Amino acid sequence: MSGETDNMSLQDGNMSETWVGYGLDEGDVTGMTTPPKVRTTRNGPVILDDISKQIVEQLQTDGRKPYAAIGKAVGLSEAAVRQRVQRLLDSGVMQIVAVTDPLTLGFPRQAMIGIKCEGDLELVADELSSIEEVDYVVLTAGSVDIMVEVVCEGDRHLLEILGKIRAIPAVRATETFVYLKLHKQTYSWGTR
Repeated sequence: MSGETDNMSLQDGNMSETWVGYGLDEGDVTGMTTPPKVRTTRNGPVILDDISKQIVEQLQTDGRKPYAAIGKAVGLSEAAVRQRVQRLLDSGVMQIVAVTDPLTLGFPRQAMIGIKCEGDLELVADELSSIEEVDYVVLTAGSVDIMVEVVCEGDRHLLEILGKIRAIPAVRATETFVYLKLHKQTYSWGTR
């Protein structure tokens, strides 16, 4: 399947509830009577049911919340929550990590770097992703093609990273936005 939009559906083993643009083909839905709880797709977003969304929201408020407590909140057993969380982790929907403020942990220099490129942006993004200090890579629309976030031990370290980025042949220009103070950092946007 090459980026096409398929109209597939599923209800009682037939095609009747429409699924548009989620990369499903007939082999994906044949013989199924209910949609999967979490589905990774080749060309679209992961589709979550309401219970999985509630589990994600519970973990966004407290990543260490016990599965039994989550189960009570969403109406599932501890074992069912554990299985769903594992599927969410395996599908890449979420990660459970400790979020820190690098400035308080001895990394006094943090920056976002806007990069203008030519050629295949995906290849450039792959090269940027291989740089250890690069924590975030996003292709953008606007005055730059790619933005990366870096966490550094100081200005000298930032200059070294900028040198690595500028050495990539397709990189034409960079603009660096140095962070002075972390004012807000939240990951509680929910699942909508």
